[in-house]
Amino acid sequence: MSDPEAGAPSKASFPTTRWSRVAAAGDPADPEARAALEDLCRAYWYPLYALVRRKGYGPDEAADLTQEYFARLLDTGLLARADRSKGRFRAFLRTDCGFFLSHEAERGRARKRGGGIVSLSIDARDAEGRYLREPADPGLTPDRLFDRAWAVGLLDSVLERLAGEYADSGRAAQFEALQVVLSEGARSVSYATIAARLGTTEGAVQAAVQRLRRRYREVLREQVAATLDDPDEAAVDDELRDLFAALGG
Repeated sequence: MSDPEAGAPSKASFPTTRWSRVAAAGDPADPEARAALEDLCRAYWYPLYALVRRKGYGPDEAADLTQEYFARLLDTGLLARADRSKGRFRAFLRTDCGFFLSHEAERGRARKRGGGIVSLSIDARDAEGRYLREPADPGLTPDRLFDRAWAVGLLDSVLERLAGEYADSGRAAQFEALQVVLSEGARSVSYATIAARLGTTEGAVQAAVQRLRRRYREVLREQVAATLDDPDEAAVDDELRDLFAALGG
């Protein structure tokens, strides 16, 4: 049993939040602006929806406000003017969406729901179901819920990328058997059980798990670095601490 090469590229397309992509999304003259914005929507739609819902809006209005917020980002060129020195794109979105909601409250939602909103190709059908599964802890404020949803989404994207890498190298079944050690711990399923499933030895499974964990850490750091303006080692470490703090909160 062997693992896919650590650096093997995945053919799957994963949302990126690099500031260069943000700038493209914020420049109406850029022909890739709409595609860039939709990439950002896919990565951040649910965290923002959860933030809006936790602020007291109902499901339909929260969905409309979230889509309207992203349309505003495109129409106003705000992304192109975003201060990259702030470093963390999620913090920019979280804060700016709060300003947007305050403004909407002042306007009293004078515009009819859905009117004049540019439609984006985002599938948000499961958003409310996901929201209803969120912890009901009153200490989980809108901002903290946004960070938690961001963290869960980022970890999901890491698993998706790893699944793509293993599938591309013809080892989808191996990843399916091994991934449990990433989400549920080293001994949630015994190595003997995994070895029997894959037709190999416990020693081979142990080595494969070590390689999978190493690749998981590499991809996680890459995904986190992609959200920072200056992703040096210290900045990535700080963001990882925030990620796991958000999950623990």
